[in-house]
Amino acid sequence: MSEPIGYAKSTYATLKVMVVEDDDGTRRLIRRMLQQIGVETVIECADGLQGVQEVLRTKPDVVFCDIHMAPVSGNEFLRMLREAKVGWVRRLPIVFLTSDNQHESVVAAVENQVDGYLVKPVSIAVLKARVDAIIAKMRAEEELKNRNI
Repeated sequence: MSEPIGYAKSTYATLKVMVVEDDDGTRRLIRRMLQQIGVETVIECADGLQGVQEVLRTKPDVVFCDIHMAPVSGNEFLRMLREAKVGWVRRLPIVFLTSDNQHESVVAAVENQVDGYLVKPVSIAVLKARVDAIIAKMRAEEELKNRNI
Protein backbone atom coordinates (compact mmCIF):
# COMPACT_ATOMS: atom_id res chain seq x y z
CA MET A 1 0.00 0.00 0.00
CA SER A 2 1.56 3.30 -1.01
CA GLU A 3 1.77 6.36 1.18
CA PRO A 4 -0.24 9.54 0.58
CA ILE A 5 1.26 12.28 -1.59
CA GLY A 6 4.59 13.86 -0.74
CA TYR A 7 4.11 17.04 1.25
CA ALA A 8 7.12 18.76 -0.27
CA LYS A 9 5.20 18.92 -3.57
CA SER A 10 1.73 19.44 -2.16
CA THR A 11 -0.53 22.38 -2.61
CA TYR A 12 -4.06 22.80 -1.36
CA ALA A 13 -5.33 21.56 -4.71
CA THR A 14 -3.43 18.26 -4.41
CA LEU A 15 -4.32 17.54 -0.79
CA LYS A 16 -6.85 14.86 0.04
CA VAL A 17 -8.65 15.89 3.21
CA MET A 18 -11.09 13.66 5.06
CA VAL A 19 -13.86 15.05 7.26
CA VAL A 20 -15.30 12.57 9.78
CA GLU A 21 -18.42 14.20 11.24
CA ASP A 22 -21.83 12.76 12.10
CA ASP A 23 -23.74 16.01 11.55
CA ASP A 24 -24.49 16.42 7.82
CA GLY A 25 -24.73 20.20 7.96
CA THR A 26 -21.44 20.60 9.81
CA ARG A 27 -19.71 18.15 7.46
CA ARG A 28 -20.92 20.12 4.41
CA LEU A 29 -19.83 23.42 6.02
CA ILE A 30 -16.31 22.11 6.70
CA ARG A 31 -16.11 20.74 3.14
CA ARG A 32 -17.10 24.15 1.74
CA MET A 33 -14.53 25.92 3.92
CA LEU A 34 -11.79 23.53 2.78
CA GLN A 35 -12.83 24.08 -0.83
CA GLN A 36 -12.68 27.86 -0.30
CA ILE A 37 -9.02 27.60 0.71
CA GLY A 38 -8.33 25.52 -2.42
CA VAL A 39 -8.68 21.89 -1.33
CA GLU A 40 -10.23 20.05 -4.27
CA THR A 41 -10.56 16.55 -2.79
CA VAL A 42 -12.64 16.29 0.37
CA ILE A 43 -13.72 12.83 1.52
CA GLU A 44 -16.71 12.77 3.85
CA CYS A 45 -17.55 10.13 6.47
CA ALA A 46 -20.45 10.07 8.91
CA ASP A 47 -18.70 8.17 11.73
CA GLY A 48 -15.40 6.77 12.90
CA LEU A 49 -16.02 3.25 11.60
CA GLN A 50 -16.64 4.52 8.07
CA GLY A 51 -13.66 6.83 8.59
CA VAL A 52 -11.26 3.95 9.30
CA GLN A 53 -12.46 2.11 6.20
CA GLU A 54 -12.11 5.22 4.04
CA VAL A 55 -8.63 6.03 5.38
CA LEU A 56 -7.45 2.66 4.12
CA ARG A 57 -9.31 2.99 0.82
CA THR A 58 -8.61 6.63 -0.08
CA LYS A 59 -5.32 7.39 1.74
CA PRO A 60 -6.06 10.98 2.78
CA ASP A 61 -3.29 13.42 3.68
CA VAL A 62 -5.06 14.83 6.74
CA VAL A 63 -8.25 14.06 8.69
CA PHE A 64 -10.54 16.46 10.53
CA CYS A 65 -12.66 14.48 12.97
CA ASP A 66 -15.45 15.10 15.45
CA ILE A 67 -15.16 13.40 18.85
CA HIS A 68 -18.73 12.47 19.82
CA MET A 69 -20.04 9.99 17.22
CA ALA A 70 -21.47 6.49 17.22
CA PRO A 71 -20.78 3.63 16.73
CA VAL A 72 -17.08 4.63 16.74
CA SER A 73 -16.14 7.90 18.46
CA GLY A 74 -13.38 10.22 17.37
CA ASN A 75 -11.17 9.01 20.23
CA GLU A 76 -11.70 5.39 19.22
CA PHE A 77 -11.00 6.32 15.58
CA LEU A 78 -7.77 8.04 16.64
CA ARG A 79 -6.66 5.06 18.77
CA MET A 80 -7.35 2.61 15.93
CA LEU A 81 -5.20 4.59 13.55
CA ARG A 82 -2.38 5.16 16.05
CA GLU A 83 -2.27 1.40 16.72
CA ALA A 84 -2.32 0.41 13.03
CA LYS A 85 0.43 -1.85 11.69
CA VAL A 86 0.89 0.31 8.58
CA GLY A 87 3.32 3.17 9.24
CA TRP A 88 1.68 5.90 7.17
CA VAL A 89 -1.68 5.16 8.84
CA ARG A 90 -0.12 5.57 12.31
CA ARG A 91 1.46 8.88 11.23
CA LEU A 92 -1.62 10.29 9.47
CA PRO A 93 -2.29 13.82 10.76
CA ILE A 94 -5.60 13.89 12.64
CA VAL A 95 -7.17 17.08 13.93
CA PHE A 96 -10.18 16.99 16.21
CA LEU A 97 -12.84 19.48 15.21
CA THR A 98 -15.40 19.42 18.00
CA SER A 99 -17.66 21.51 20.19
CA ASP A 100 -16.23 19.66 23.23
CA ASN A 101 -13.86 22.03 25.00
CA GLN A 102 -13.72 20.10 28.28
CA HIS A 103 -10.24 19.76 29.78
CA GLU A 104 -10.56 15.98 30.08
CA SER A 105 -11.38 15.65 26.37
CA VAL A 106 -8.38 17.71 25.35
CA VAL A 107 -6.07 15.71 27.64
CA ALA A 108 -7.40 12.39 26.26
CA ALA A 109 -6.85 13.61 22.70
CA VAL A 110 -3.27 14.67 23.44
CA GLU A 111 -2.56 11.34 25.15
CA ASN A 112 -3.75 9.59 21.97
CA GLN A 113 -1.41 11.74 19.85
CA VAL A 114 -3.90 14.01 18.10
CA ASP A 115 -2.25 16.54 15.79
CA GLY A 116 -4.59 19.39 16.63
CA TYR A 117 -7.72 20.29 18.55
CA LEU A 118 -10.08 22.92 17.16
CA VAL A 119 -13.27 23.96 18.92
CA LYS A 120 -16.38 24.61 16.81
CA PRO A 121 -17.49 26.90 15.47
CA VAL A 122 -14.22 27.33 13.62
CA SER A 123 -13.38 30.11 11.19
CA ILE A 124 -11.93 29.54 7.75
CA ALA A 125 -8.75 31.34 8.90
CA VAL A 126 -8.27 28.93 11.82
CA LEU A 127 -8.96 25.93 9.59
CA LYS A 128 -6.47 27.18 6.99
CA ALA A 129 -3.86 27.86 9.69
CA ARG A 130 -4.15 24.27 10.92
CA VAL A 131 -3.82 22.87 7.38
CA ASP A 132 -0.79 25.13 6.83
CA ALA A 133 0.82 23.93 10.10
CA ILE A 134 0.33 20.29 9.15
CA ILE A 135 1.77 20.84 5.67
CA ALA A 136 4.78 22.67 7.16
CA LYS A 137 5.41 19.88 9.68
CA MET A 138 5.17 17.17 7.03
CA ARG A 139 7.45 19.09 4.64
CA ALA A 140 10.06 19.42 7.39
CA GLU A 141 9.83 15.70 8.18
CA GLU A 142 10.12 14.81 4.49
CA GLU A 143 13.14 17.08 4.00
CA LEU A 144 14.84 15.51 7.02
CA LYS A 145 14.09 12.03 5.68
CA ASN A 146 15.49 12.98 2.25
CA ARG A 147 18.71 14.29 3.82
CA ASN A 148 19.21 11.01 5.68
CA ILE A 149 18.84 8.82 2.59
